[in-house]
Amino acid sequence: MPQVSVDPVTVAQAAAALPLAIWLYLLLARGGFWRVSRALLPRSSPGAAVVSPPGRRVVAVVPARDEAEGIGRAVSSLLAQKRVPPVEVIVVDDGSTDGTAEAAMRAAEDAGAGERLTVLRGTPPPPGWTGKLWAMSQGVAAAAGRNPDFLLFTDADIEYAPGDVAVLADTAEAQRLDLVSLMVRLSTATFAERCLIPAFVFFFLKLYPPAWIASPRSSVAGAAGGCMLIRPAALARAGGLAAIRGRIIDDCALARAVKSSGGRIWLGLARQTRSLRVYGSFAEIGAMISRTAFNQLRHSYLLLAGTLLGLLATYLAPPLLLLLARRPDALALGGAAWLLMTLCYLPMVRFYRVSSAYALLLPAVALFYAGATVHSAVQYAAGRGGKWKGRAQDVRSAREPGM
Repeated sequence: MPQVSVDPVTVAQAAAALPLAIWLYLLLARGGFWRVSRALLPRSSPGAAVVSPPGRRVVAVVPARDEAEGIGRAVSSLLAQKRVPPVEVIVVDDGSTDGTAEAAMRAAEDAGAGERLTVLRGTPPPPGWTGKLWAMSQGVAAAAGRNPDFLLFTDADIEYAPGDVAVLADTAEAQRLDLVSLMVRLSTATFAERCLIPAFVFFFLKLYPPAWIASPRSSVAGAAGGCMLIRPAALARAGGLAAIRGRIIDDCALARAVKSSGGRIWLGLARQTRSLRVYGSFAEIGAMISRTAFNQLRHSYLLLAGTLLGLLATYLAPPLLLLLARRPDALALGGAAWLLMTLCYLPMVRFYRVSSAYALLLPAVALFYAGATVHSAVQYAAGRGGKWKGRAQDVRSAREPGM
């Protein structure tokens, strides 16, 4: 049998060309996820006439656990929304010990809108439910008697621009959407945030390109849990929150349930609506990533290995080629891949109004995210997965069927 010889030079060239091929695909064929301007929420005009029919009522459901520091501003911003009928707010206090409920009530009274705030003392989650989803389900049950046209699932640390709820409702009405979600502007106040937060949003949009989310022809479904406006009928068709009761990444699970049941969904980026949560250190951001990373990989160590290899080929190989390669063609391929990577990431860096020099740090940032993902797997193996506000929610006994 004739022997097949393999030219090591050819193999090396192919390996060096792989990162460039990946970035050409991401730039040209991944739904234009990097084009930030195409994903922005339309601008609101505070003085404009109401576009949505005047009867469109929004009830905001706010699950809250130890959120006294920011919930007052969150509630105030919801009660102050323009161009929609007065928004009603239901805060579900999920076992807080820091005066969260009292802070919410003070904010509503200070705004002269105490009658539009309801505070529920949540009960402990039943077996199989995450704490957040159980709190949300109690809020949905309380909202049912008010006949809302839309439910707004929102976190207790989100401060809304005055017209953004109206713009979300207008978008849902104009495009006949069932779920409209907004990736709010995250904090970049600290050095750690400036290094890592734009990349967090960049990686999310790469995984869930907004154009593919909105397309009925695509099975991709994603949402940002901090701000999700949904029609109650669509939630019911998707099986309600009970259908996703054990999911740690509940926002994307809800988006999949709505889309798979025939609903239309949309995800955008906020210009002004923002998160009040500040991450003061790299360790805090690492813990945030670690909380859900291994769950995203369906607790598969094979997928973990594949993800790490993918990160190596996509983000780390280009600078390594520039540092270690001796052949001019390998140097050129590595340089071209890093250039495309930087150009692809630059719109997100500029959107977050940090120095363009941060775009060059994406390989190092990807290495950090890889470490956080490994940490997530280690925490899961130790029975401490999905830890949030004192609860370990991603543990073997709480795994979804079929995982």
